[in-house]
Amino acid sequence: MRTITIAGGGFCGTVLATMLLRRPPATPTRLVLIERGARLGRGVAFAARDFPYLLNVPAGRMSANPEDRLEFLRFMQRREPDTDAESFLPRSWYGDYLEESLQAAALGAPRHVRLDVIRASVDSIRRSRRDLPLRLRLDEGTELYCDDVVLAVGNPPPRRLAVAEPLTGHPAYVEDPWTLSAATGPGERLFLIGTGLTMVDVVLAAAARADGSVIHALSRHGLIASRQAAFKPQTLSGNREAVMLAAAPSPRRMLRAVRRLAQTAEDEGGDWREAISFVRSVAPVLWQRMSAVDRARFLRHARPYWDVHRHRLPGAALARLTHLRETGRLQVHAGRIESLRLEAPGVAVRWRPRGHSELEETVVDRVINCTGPDYDLTRTRDPLLRSLVKEGLALPDAHGLGLRTGRHGAVIDAAGWPATNLHYLGPMLRAEHWEATAAAELAVHAEGLAEHLRADRAAVGATRSAS
Repeated sequence: MRTITIAGGGFCGTVLATMLLRRPPATPTRLVLIERGARLGRGVAFAARDFPYLLNVPAGRMSANPEDRLEFLRFMQRREPDTDAESFLPRSWYGDYLEESLQAAALGAPRHVRLDVIRASVDSIRRSRRDLPLRLRLDEGTELYCDDVVLAVGNPPPRRLAVAEPLTGHPAYVEDPWTLSAATGPGERLFLIGTGLTMVDVVLAAAARADGSVIHALSRHGLIASRQAAFKPQTLSGNREAVMLAAAPSPRRMLRAVRRLAQTAEDEGGDWREAISFVRSVAPVLWQRMSAVDRARFLRHARPYWDVHRHRLPGAALARLTHLRETGRLQVHAGRIESLRLEAPGVAVRWRPRGHSELEETVVDRVINCTGPDYDLTRTRDPLLRSLVKEGLALPDAHGLGLRTGRHGAVIDAAGWPATNLHYLGPMLRAEHWEATAAAELAVHAEGLAEHLRADRAAVGATRSAS
């Protein structure tokens, strides 16, 4: 019996397992899903929490099944009949959808396919020779031998900030905003490092829990995500892809092309956000055509502006942020933190406003790291990812974006060879594709990997018997 093991039962792992159960390999297969959390399909993004965090994409575009674009919408309409395609729903409900989809697929799977769920995490992976089964060691000491392994470990925690080292372990500093210690109290003064989507989540939850709280948020540019908008498929007609591909060799020419597309979208009666969504569809090809120098230039200069236009918010969330800023409860700054020091009764934050030489100091009750996931494997704290790099089974991307991968997410080793039986599925695919973080994009990658894994691997069984 062939064993396919998926390390991680969050969005990617659950979606891939569901696809393999719905359309399984032809030969007897044991599908092992390893997840340390109590529930599948959750991870950090879709866990049940005391604040109803909303999806940033409407229900009509959140299907995890590329073959059925309205699957999630119908699921929600059975639960909440008033849901329409433009509804922004609680993230925990999306976790319910993923979990129930997996359960239904497991019940309907043919007899030659078995799903086993193991409540643990993978600490290390080793192999003796290239095509032999992989040996997985779990955190409780168990070892598994698997013909194929898919890494679906989800988002890593934020990176450790050097400027925050004096506060490490102190309750006045929250290194990971998704821990319970991030809960806020009435009137608490907060300083958030980062102004991306994580900051938005923390601000909205803090403002809802604690009346009178004052929140400062700082990033290098002080930019906040823009508003989500309804899509109009009729806009941006014509062969815009050729225009973007022609601009690929130069980031500066690409920027000009995006601006022209945005203007064209509005001239055709649409919305400039359509241009961003269009560019996302060709982003992998654009990224792969860029040189290492141009990639570094893009990341250094253009990435913050791309992120705030690409990662968008529901109108209600942006309206709430705007109100908080207008009333002074949220103050967004552009600049850089110079130091953090404990000072009764809180933390003194010294920071330099962008474009100024003078320092400012703000005293708050707590500082929260909202810089978002850290994909740089050279400094990862994840035992499994550290093990893969140490063993030479994985190669970090030169730009700190994640893992080097080949076709179908095959993990590239230290010698530059793509693995035949070790694959990765998740946001660190951005190292090769750039845009690989949205549910719809990852579902397409999952579909391609599932099709690859369905291939007849009778040779695998023969190799294993010979060993």
